[in-house]
Amino acid sequence: MATHNQHRIYIPTNARTNHYLLAEITPTADFYQHFSDINGCYTRIARQLFAYCDELELHNVHMLANDKLPVVRFNDESYQLETNQQMMFFYNPRYHEAHKLHYNANRQSKKIRLLFLATGDDLRANSAVFHTKVQKILSHLHDNLFLNQPAFKLRDHQHLTYDIFAKHKGHKESYGYKLRSLYPRYQSRQCKLPREHTEMSYATFSIPVSRAIKTQFQAQLNNQHYATFYQHFANLFTHLCQQHNLTHTAMVANGRLPIIRNSQFDKHDEHNELQKISFNTECPQATLKSFYDGDKLVESLHFVVVAAQLNKHDMGYGKFMNQVEACIKAMCAQLAITKQRQDLTIRFFQHISYRY
Repeated sequence: MATHNQHRIYIPTNARTNHYLLAEITPTADFYQHFSDINGCYTRIARQLFAYCDELELHNVHMLANDKLPVVRFNDESYQLETNQQMMFFYNPRYHEAHKLHYNANRQSKKIRLLFLATGDDLRANSAVFHTKVQKILSHLHDNLFLNQPAFKLRDHQHLTYDIFAKHKGHKESYGYKLRSLYPRYQSRQCKLPREHTEMSYATFSIPVSRAIKTQFQAQLNNQHYATFYQHFANLFTHLCQQHNLTHTAMVANGRLPIIRNSQFDKHDEHNELQKISFNTECPQATLKSFYDGDKLVESLHFVVVAAQLNKHDMGYGKFMNQVEACIKAMCAQLAITKQRQDLTIRFFQHISYRY
């Protein structure tokens, strides 16, 4: 029984769930020549996409032809924000619906991205059905509008988001999760996935550089050079991860948003807004990365813990998340954080991707 319990993570019942699929295709050089004009190309694809989505009851779908990376977050209000490199979608799966085309007029997009946002109440239970519907839509589009074009790259993203200190704020109710891998979970629900696929699971959390933190580390912050401050956190995080058998980790403190990728396909890269970090989860050697700018004090320190092969169990990632939580709590015990008043949000990500 003890072995069984260590593979179950208890998450507050007020945790938020997100599930979305992102399909992207890189059209060949002559693709746009089959249409009278670029804008007409986008509107024709969107018209067929949304019509078929209506048939399959997919109620929140976006087409992006602006070469921006979509980022999805839970929010009680529905809106989209654009930056130079990102398009951020905020929505509540229970209430919000939209079929919308986003594009730059008269400009050929290098990639066409289709974003399918899950809707309803129990997203995890219905995730395989949702995935199957998206597969049907992509097959329809490939047979009708994307003939002789490359395959879609399909990425399935599932998130669980919760405050690790929810109990300290009076929310005592929790639910036990095993957090099974996506591939066997989908296979058991008759959702067919190719054997050739990549799968990643990881957790992220952020620590705001609050007034209390600044006071606690006043000596390291007084000289307006922050490398010592950042290195303290990097060393502490690395030490605690090693204690809890977490081998593939990163800290980002340069003002950029961490984006996690598989090193088989993507390498480290940074832009004005994004810090791409690549991990080889098959490698048993510890990979501890830190990205910071000693000349700039950021608002938040971002931390990433990726599940390596040694963290993968047939029962799921419950044990891995228990180790992550233990690491976070040990870290916060050394910091000026008031658990009753401050949120410390942890996100558990499960991704699977393949060519379709």
